[in-house]
Amino acid sequence: MNVEQFETSLRDKGISLTSTQMEQFEKYFETLVEWNEKINLTAITSKPEVYLKHFYDSISAAFYFDFAKPLRLCDVGAGAGFPSIPLKIVFPELQLTIVDSLNKRITFLNHLSDVLSLSNVQFVHDRAETFGVNPVYRESFDVVTARAVARMSILSEFCLPLVKVGGHFVALKALHAEEELKKGQKAITTLGGKIENKYTFTLPIEESERTIIVIKKEKQTPKKFPRKPGTPAKSPIE
Repeated sequence: MNVEQFETSLRDKGISLTSTQMEQFEKYFETLVEWNEKINLTAITSKPEVYLKHFYDSISAAFYFDFAKPLRLCDVGAGAGFPSIPLKIVFPELQLTIVDSLNKRITFLNHLSDVLSLSNVQFVHDRAETFGVNPVYRESFDVVTARAVARMSILSEFCLPLVKVGGHFVALKALHAEEELKKGQKAITTLGGKIENKYTFTLPIEESERTIIVIKKEKQTPKKFPRKPGTPAKSPIE
């Protein structure tokens, strides 16, 4: 996907980018590639692939969920900033917190934020399990996002404790989303969530399947979740 296709494809979905936003995406690409030579951020570095598989793919969540308001958004395990930094560029009103367990990635995100002149952003070096029991953050976000971090049963334990009651957890998934949802149903319910919608679509050009899962937080997460670091992955709620 070249830059023109990126801009046109988004416009076809009702998202028109300004010249400033297009410049931000260009700077994002340049900074990502430059830093990727020093620290491992992504295996995808060619410009058409970054624009399709990172930028467009991240923004695709906005085709099915309304981010166009000053929501408090937390992105769990965002790595090099996906999906939340592309969403923040498109919807600057978002108040963004990213939590990631690797400090090198947090250093990159702080630098990226300066390069892109982003405001209302916060980057926290922490494990999702300890972040989720911190009273400063627990059940304080309108929406929590995660893209390709772990399967749904594990991911729900990382993310749902952070969502306020009435808020949403939006998971961006590729293959096996249906199977993951079946196995993750017990975790979603246990942690206070309910599947609101599931949208499957095809990523343009490469024609690969993507799924956006929207989960509504209906009741508080029991205090014992998330469990201590490592436990959700070793013993998922299934």
